[in-house]
Amino acid sequence: MTSALVPFQLSASPLSREHCPPVIHAICLDIDDTVIDYTGSARSALSELIGRDDMWQAWQRVTDEYSARAVAGELDHVTMRRTRTKAFLADLGVLLDDEAVAELEERRLRRMHHSWRLFPDTRPCLDWLRAAGFTIAAVTNASAPHQRARLETLGISRFFDVVVSAGELGVAKPDPAIFHEACHQLGVPPAQTLHVGDRADLDAAAARAAGLHGVWLNRSGAELETAAPMIETLADLPELLVTDYRTPTLTSASGVPTPRG
Repeated sequence: MTSALVPFQLSASPLSREHCPPVIHAICLDIDDTVIDYTGSARSALSELIGRDDMWQAWQRVTDEYSARAVAGELDHVTMRRTRTKAFLADLGVLLDDEAVAELEERRLRRMHHSWRLFPDTRPCLDWLRAAGFTIAAVTNASAPHQRARLETLGISRFFDVVVSAGELGVAKPDPAIFHEACHQLGVPPAQTLHVGDRADLDAAAARAAGLHGVWLNRSGAELETAAPMIETLADLPELLVTDYRTPTLTSASGVPTPRG
């Protein structure tokens, strides 16, 4: 399906694209640091655990390494978290047995879970997308049970038609397979699906490479060149959809979004 659609998009002339913007039926959203303030919660919990706030980048590097092993099926999620934390502490010169590490990791998780919060622009954007008639998928490299629990706890699970996770699928972003699986579950081809995420590489660029339309949510205001459209807040997504794309559900003559039904 993707191979039949992407060459057509690439061969279209700039003039034809200008006068015939792409049709979008479905929206895929990254979760952590796109919908939920993951970094704020996780960094606060880590700082409380180790008593300092200058090791976040090191923590992310170790987490990426062990998360990849979990996606590959080498470790289950619980074991991944504990071995990751043990390795991180060992790098700091803190050598603890498995029982002590497990206790510290559970303490970190409790602190983090108590501080989950949505970004202020999340719920208004989801309300708009749902009212406008889009189908919506969560596409995440995190554990599916944990993400579903977060979405439920924060009261937004009802907005998502499907949740596609690297842990369940066995491949992670930027692999095209995770985007294609989301499109398959939504019943919408990649060329009619738009993905939004906070990573220019893993989200926007990877989605475009998979045949979707990718949008980079640049909350930090980072200066980085990308071929994908960029927004600084989810509050900008409705305007982008109205001005740069087409959908059968947004058809009022005035250009103001008209919800389906």
